[in-house]
Amino acid sequence: MDALLSLQDIHTAYGLSKVLFGITAEIRAGECVCLLGRNGVGKSTTIRSIMGLVAPQQGRIVWKGQDITGWAPYRIARAGIGFVPEDRRIFAELTVWENLDIATRAGGRPGYWNIEAVFALFPQLAGLRTRMGAYLSGGEQQMLTIARTLMTNPDLLLLDEPSEGLAPLVVGMLLEKINELKRGGLTILLAEQGMEFSLALADRVYVLEKGTVRYSGPSRELREDKALADRLLAL
Repeated sequence: MDALLSLQDIHTAYGLSKVLFGITAEIRAGECVCLLGRNGVGKSTTIRSIMGLVAPQQGRIVWKGQDITGWAPYRIARAGIGFVPEDRRIFAELTVWENLDIATRAGGRPGYWNIEAVFALFPQLAGLRTRMGAYLSGGEQQMLTIARTLMTNPDLLLLDEPSEGLAPLVVGMLLEKINELKRGGLTILLAEQGMEFSLALADRVYVLEKGTVRYSGPSRELREDKALADRLLAL
């Protein structure tokens, strides 16, 4: 099957500080793929490179057969890639409903997802529709960020450390909701350091270390071989 998204020998740096050293990976339609590894190994930089927030120095990013390397983030979003950042970036001074509405005004694509659909996925948000973003809990903010991104009707959803800083109960709920999106056919790429969370979701895994891919393969291999998982991730 042809890749929906292909990363080909990606090298990325912030100024003189090089972070990625030849990342090659692919995501096929309908898959959930995880970039797994400890803090600082290049997971978020890979996501940011895909999204155009930092331009690779070398290599190609190919989306649906088109080279999008160096495109501006807004063009990448309009091409069908949705991004849920680690720091969430909700509008604290706007209500839940306004945060969602602004996504469609910013150039959302036609499709299944609208306010009613995201409220059906996250019923808790429906009860908070008039609450200002500043008064939401961390879990509620994460739900809102995912819902707002879905409002753009992406073909690929990028999730950067979605479980970071959340209570275990909220992480379990989030796992359930992302699995629901996966069952619905949405293609997902997540960057995570939580092994249990990642392996419960992902079809395939790329383990990153020092800006390179140390392992790639089906997630079941890591689930079934604890010694391999411990050796790769040093957890």
